Amino acid sequence: MKPGLNHSERPDRASRQLGETRDVGANLALAAVSLAVEGVASTDTLPVEATAIVRAYQRASKADATVRAYTTDARVFQDWCARYGFRSLPATSEAVAAFLVSEAEAGKAVSTIGRRCAAISYAHKLAKAADPTDDEDVRAVMKGIRRRVGVKPDQKAAATADVLMTLLMRTPDTLTGKRDRALLALGFAGAFRRSELVALDVADLVEDKDGLRVRIGKSKTDQEGQGSEIAIPHGRFIRPVALVKEWLEAAGITEGPVFRPVSRSGNVRRWGSTDVGEFELLVPRLTTQAVADIIKKYTAAAGLDASTFGAHSLRAGYITTAAERGADLARIMDQSRHRDPRTVLGYIRRANAFKDHSGSGFL
Repeated sequence: MKPGLNHSERPDRASRQLGETRDVGANLALAAVSLAVEGVASTDTLPVEATAIVRAYQRASKADATVRAYTTDARVFQDWCARYGFRSLPATSEAVAAFLVSEAEAGKAVSTIGRRCAAISYAHKLAKAADPTDDEDVRAVMKGIRRRVGVKPDQKAAATADVLMTLLMRTPDTLTGKRDRALLALGFAGAFRRSELVALDVADLVEDKDGLRVRIGKSKTDQEGQGSEIAIPHGRFIRPVALVKEWLEAAGITEGPVFRPVSRSGNVRRWGSTDVGEFELLVPRLTTQAVADIIKKYTAAAGLDASTFGAHSLRAGYITTAAERGADLARIMDQSRHRDPRTVLGYIRRANAFKDHSGSGFL
């Protein structure tokens, strides 16, 4: 395979091996890939009601964000196949390998390429077609991409306790400011992923004499939705519980989503639904992107480099601060809900990089 393959070059070796598949009409097959990703595959012979149920359960097998990403990846693969005249479903291992190299040469991140490979695999499995990504050639290509391109994680700066206090002081005394204070404080105190934070309902918050017990439903490490509960102490400095109460009371929120958009006029939609024709509109939740935007807004206001902060900064900030204060690994993992201790140990090593440094006595 030509190592310098890019989007503007036809992959000659793969083309020769796939000459029999150069039917442009075959590229329409990837429409089935997109349908498969959305859980529509293999239901044509079922009654309408049963088909709807099967589709719902198939979609539920993957998180919503994953389904959206896979659908996008499938379309990228479709466009590439259409450009070079390859069959996309079922695809051959040679075509997939050439596509992955093309993505690497185009400068795509290793994580993006790996996800696209997973999307192709998932679509083929749902379509009950042979999985081309299981081929040793495809595995070798992915291994080579990881070694050659390298994994460069876009690790956001940690919003430690000191940084968080600075951000809280930048929030205005308005309804939006109260919401943002509550979101920043609770997101930090619970080491929440942004998807968990925006999914919280008032019913998930249970008052306790020592603080709040927060119920977390399905999350990144709990796709089956068994749920977990974490404790949020009252605190003396950040005071997350008090800030959450202040927001809910000011907004008049007693049920439904905890974090919601605030209009420019300072209004918050109440929980409930409104019938509009055949549709039902529910109170909107704050989006995951809004969480990142809020953090960037206040880091910029504080004179920090907002480009280095993101939604993950609150979670990273809690873990880093806990590590700096000497918290036990197991207790940190209880709060962050990490399953792999190696991830948390990475935060601890960074937090303690200069503590008892081997060269501190002679450098």
